[in-house]
Amino acid sequence: MAHPKRKTSKQRRDKRRTHYKATLPTLAKCTNCGTSHEYHKLCPECGFYRGKLAINKETE
Repeated sequence: MAHPKRKTSKQRRDKRRTHYKATLPTLAKCTNCGTSHEYHKLCPECGFYRGKLAINKETE
């Protein structure tokens, strides 16, 4: 395996890592109840996913 000849400086290392950043999840609006939820996940309020009932939530 190849080995580096010199130590990578902190500045060079940090310049490379500038693009590693966290992104906010994309939110969607529930078609049934109108609350916001993450894409590709069912609505935590009503249990619907893409307009169909996925989990039967008990209403209080």
